Amino acid sequence: MAKLPISAEKIIDKFGPKKHYTPMGGFEGSHEPDKLVKTHCCFCAMQCGIQLKVKDNKIAGFEPWMEFPFNEGRLCPKGVQRYLQNNHPDRLLQPYQRVEGKGFEPITWDNAMERTISEIRRIQTQYGNDSFAMLSGVSLTNEKSYMVGKFARLALKTKNLDYNGRLCMVSAGAGNKKAFGLDRISNSWADLKHAEVIIIAGSNVSECFPTLTHYIWQARDNGAKLIVVDPRVTPIARTADLHLPVKPGRDSALFGAILKQLVDNDWIDHEFIEKHTNGFEAAAEAVKDYDLDWAEKTTGIEKEKILQAATWWGKAKTSFLLHARGIEHHTKGVDNVLSCINIVLATGRIGKPYCGYGTITGQGNGQGGREHGHKCDQLPGNRDISNPEHRKYIAEVWGVEEKEIPGMGLSAYEIIEAIHRGEIKGLISICFNPIVSLPNNNFVREAFEKLEYYVAIDFFLNETARHADVILPGSLHEEEEGTVTTAEGRVVKINQAIDPPGEARKDSDILIEMARRLGAGDKFNFENSEAVFNELRVASKGGTADYYGISYEKIEKNMGVFWPCPSEDHPGTPRLWEEKKSAFPDGKARFNPVAYKEPAEVVDKDFPVILTTGRVVSQYLSGTQTRRIGKLVDQYPEPLLEIHPSLAIQYNIQNRDLITVRTRRGEATFPAQIVETIRPDTVFIPYHWGGSHSANQLTVGDLDPISKIPEFKVCACQLIPTGKKAAPAEERSAYQSS
Repeated sequence: MAKLPISAEKIIDKFGPKKHYTPMGGFEGSHEPDKLVKTHCCFCAMQCGIQLKVKDNKIAGFEPWMEFPFNEGRLCPKGVQRYLQNNHPDRLLQPYQRVEGKGFEPITWDNAMERTISEIRRIQTQYGNDSFAMLSGVSLTNEKSYMVGKFARLALKTKNLDYNGRLCMVSAGAGNKKAFGLDRISNSWADLKHAEVIIIAGSNVSECFPTLTHYIWQARDNGAKLIVVDPRVTPIARTADLHLPVKPGRDSALFGAILKQLVDNDWIDHEFIEKHTNGFEAAAEAVKDYDLDWAEKTTGIEKEKILQAATWWGKAKTSFLLHARGIEHHTKGVDNVLSCINIVLATGRIGKPYCGYGTITGQGNGQGGREHGHKCDQLPGNRDISNPEHRKYIAEVWGVEEKEIPGMGLSAYEIIEAIHRGEIKGLISICFNPIVSLPNNNFVREAFEKLEYYVAIDFFLNETARHADVILPGSLHEEEEGTVTTAEGRVVKINQAIDPPGEARKDSDILIEMARRLGAGDKFNFENSEAVFNELRVASKGGTADYYGISYEKIEKNMGVFWPCPSEDHPGTPRLWEEKKSAFPDGKARFNPVAYKEPAEVVDKDFPVILTTGRVVSQYLSGTQTRRIGKLVDQYPEPLLEIHPSLAIQYNIQNRDLITVRTRRGEATFPAQIVETIRPDTVFIPYHWGGSHSANQLTVGDLDPISKIPEFKVCACQLIPTGKKAAPAEERSAYQSS
């Protein structure tokens, strides 16, 4: 990339020696804040309550919010230091444009908007409305998620809109809708504390959702058995009564084998199955040959352990099953989810105290963000964009003809493929970093280089925004009012603490101004975020994600309201399925037969080792925020290649040796970290870094045919020792690769 003009150098995200580190005490005078603002953490979907200290329109620190019922003041390492990004010198403070041969230069808002609208009109006139696409993020509030969906369809008039939740919870969402007709965890976390058996499948809870572990420890204190399914002995797995080290990509084989054991040993709830479900016989028939010998060979787990898991689950009176990306990031992610649901339904553990099931949603508003319309196949209220009745209702709310709402478009990775094919020529992104987040990211990078016009809305210059023609500085979490929906389905309030700095603007204001210039301003006459939420309430009314009875006042009075909440006098629904067991007209939940399938890519003589990816405790998603916070960088400054001692001996690898990992898509080099906490046939790389440090240079772009989620969690690789040692971690910049 060309050297930027001196006036724009500050927007380059590089890490000098501690100059971006702010001490816990904040800046001078911050110990006497002007105010404390009750709000929520900006990171994962636990959405822990926190109080931000504000001094001179800056975030100066935090204090615990002890009264908030989920975390009761507890925070993880990211939450404790989330406020440090607010005063970061990398913050985008004005719009920029790319100038050929010069890099980025400042531009006025009016010129940035004028250029953007002109390019949208040029491209759509020449190639059609759907040649301009939009990618969004679920770090946005419900209000902004709703506005993005409405903006793309009514102002941009494109069907090609999707979001980075496509990389997270969509397999769970699709599975939940197939089984229950509704996409939400069945219970609040309060029920977890009293379950007799807990299964956690594919979730590194202690590192990804540390504050949730409190509920698991309470269950353990009450005598619960904990079963963890994961190819790595993660911190939560170290404390488990039973760890099932599943071979990556073989989850449905494991849960199918457990279902067979439940059936064979009559550990099933016949009355529940008869009264409250459909399809049990087909689901049981699909696993009739999944005996323990087959399961051991397929999953890589000792058959005695599989039988033990089935026995504990089958004989328990109460239980809770939770899963996350580990079983969802697959070409059969929906099948994996359905195989979990089948063992929950077979034992009747749903809709009653201390029995539950659900996904541990990953991103900050991953739950609400997949409910209100910025998915390619969705309208607000978790309605289906292809359903004529759903389209008609939303058209009435929006005041347009039904035919004016575009149909279903392409998912996130499919948009990248369409750019390569020349079908999509322009793109808007907001709070999404696909060059780090998407698989096979050399392919993704090439797509961004092919775009005729790209505008990025964000608060930092991430790896993807460096390819933009225009960059529009948006708002941080604490700079705009709104709501988010936590992983347990609780709608909570984000209170604005400060104003955006410099010339940065609220994301909502940017979308409204673009809509006005595109001729759709009459559809975006919102005075504030509450006005957006009130329209969202109406748009969601009668949908499976019904927020109609929720108001800002009600949220603040109750410190959150669980949806569905269909009327203003309704208290909300912490526990689903207490009467009906689904949202289907007959009220019955659905079993789904699951036939085991291999991953898209299996090991062979050329690529003999399994590669899997995931998170670490101090980093978050693509690292745009956390890689700018000094103490979090210090805690895990670079991605490491976790490798089992036996595999390390085979390749003559020692700690800190530089190892090149090669797949059919590319190669990258990482320092080795020899650990006993991983399967001997598998290596692990965290994915929070870009450039030469990016794990997603290696991952496969194959998608689940239903959810369109990529198969991040398993591909085949080679290990090639370089004969070199890595520099000490403290000498390496977290952005050295960029």
